[in-house]
Amino acid sequence: MHPHAELIETFYTAFQRRDGDAMADCYHPEIRFSDPVFTDLRGDRAGGMWQMLTGRAKDLTVEYSDVYGDDDGGRAHWDASYTFSATGRHVDNHIDATFRFRDGKIVEHHDTFSLWAWSRQALGVPGLLLGWSGIIQGKVRATAGASLDAFMAKRG
Repeated sequence: MHPHAELIETFYTAFQRRDGDAMADCYHPEIRFSDPVFTDLRGDRAGGMWQMLTGRAKDLTVEYSDVYGDDDGGRAHWDASYTFSATGRHVDNHIDATFRFRDGKIVEHHDTFSLWAWSRQALGVPGLLLGWSGIIQGKVRATAGASLDAFMAKRG
């Protein structure tokens, strides 16, 4: 197995254990992370996001598959199942990830999923009716960003 594929496996195995610190250790100091909610996280904030999410998770399960890595990049698919704490609603999210590497660490990580599909599950009727809209998506992003800001501030 290519070392970059092994690193991706290490990352998701840590995720399955809800070990945000080990996930953050897989990241290069100049990491850039993006997904439909956290659109541009850099450096400590990217690892901090995983530490926040895994630390708050009560019933999170993660399954990953289709891991691939070579000298140029990598990819994986992962599925997360959990209760969204703000509404108590169950979410099954299906995510495709791409990676770039530097110095044996992940330097770019991009997750892709349907924010509308997520919002339909997490938010119920408002997500179903308006989850496609910039208004709801902007609110989801702002709320998540504020949560990360508060988490990072507590860490110091």
